[in-house]
Parts: sequence; structure tokens; C-alpha cells
Amino acid sequence: MPPLSVARALALPPVLVAVFLLLTWQVMTDGWLIALDERLSRGLIHPDRFSELLSDLGNVQVAVPVLALAAGWAAWRARAAGAARWWFPALGALALMALVPLIVVPVKVLTDRPGTPAVPPATGYFPSGHTATALVAYGAAALLLLPWLRRATARRALVLCCAVAVAGVSYGLMRRGYHWPLDVVASWCLGTALLLCYVRVLDRYTRAKPGHGISGGSPDG
Repeated sequence: MPPLSVARALALPPVLVAVFLLLTWQVMTDGWLIALDERLSRGLIHPDRFSELLSDLGNVQVAVPVLALAAGWAAWRARAAGAARWWFPALGALALMALVPLIVVPVKVLTDRPGTPAVPPATGYFPSGHTATALVAYGAAALLLLPWLRRATARRALVLCCAVAVAGVSYGLMRRGYHWPLDVVASWCLGTALLLCYVRVLDRYTRAKPGHGISGGSPDG
């Protein structure tokens, strides 16, 4: 990776965290973004069965098993290829997933944000746990599987499926009224920052073990 690209990659997580903190501050202080957020939500909300099904893709019961299957398969392939520390990428992905509620839940308690008019009165909607779960679970699953896909079409299809799943969850949550748009955007920032840090750790691991890919072996079809 060129030095400029490396510098940008290193700078992006702090920028995303800064945006996340800014949005958190806006929610806690009822800042100017909140009025805009509420106007956007009024234009987006239209509860229906399709939006509810889309939002369900961010359920822990759906997203985490997908990640677990990808982690198990990637670990099996790496071990079969004789990779040193074949378990590292898969275990790291699962640890990253476990980190999500440890961050999201305290922020929900801290901000104590009410829900939209489309849900029963309650608080703790910021940030969106479903969005963060989907982004980290599907994103990490894609990162685990990509090194084992040789064909460019398969790699593109995997990334596209991941992006569509996350976008679908995000849209479904806002359309159904389960979350305000800012709840979802904040989780985009948080989840992307976590994934970039995960990639950075894997990159360092790869450099420490020349000849091994992220999953510790050579890809095939």
C-alpha cells in the first residue's frame, strides 16, 4: 500500500470516532442536528412488513450466526492450509463482534434518547445496535472470506451482498421507524471504525508472518 494510502487508512478511524462523538454530543444536548434528524425521519417513516423484514437482518439471531459460520469456515481453511496461528483472524472477528454491545449499550444509557413516534414510548435508541451489529457481523464475515475467493466476480459479489445487507438493515430501521437517521449514521461511523481497526490488526499480523494471507493460506476457487 502506498504511504499516502496508509496515512489515510490510519487517519480514518479517528475521524469516524470524532464524528460519532459529535453526533453523541448533539443527541445529549438536543443540538441543531436533532431538528434536521426529526424532519428527515418524518419523511422516511412508512411502517410496512418489508421494512420490518429488512431491519430483522440486523438481529443478533441472524447476523451473528452468519459471522460464526464465516469464522468457522475461514479457520478450517486456514488450518487445512497449515497456516500458523490459523485461529487468529476468526477469533479476532468474534472478539470484535463481542465488543459492539460493550460500546453501544453504555452509550444508549448515557444518551437516553427517545424513540420515533412509530414505536412505543421508550428511551435508549442512540446509537442503533442493529445497524452496528449488521455492519460488524457482515463486514467481518466478508473480510474473513475474501482471501479464499480467487475469482474477481466472486469477491465483488461477496462485497456487494455485504453492502446490500447493511444498507437494507439501515433503510428498514429508518423506514419502519425503529430508529432516527442519526442513530443509524452514528452506528455506521462506529462499525466502520471498528472494522478498519480490525483490518489494521490483521495487516500487522500478515506482515509478521510473510507468505500468509489474512486467513493464513492461499486462496482457491
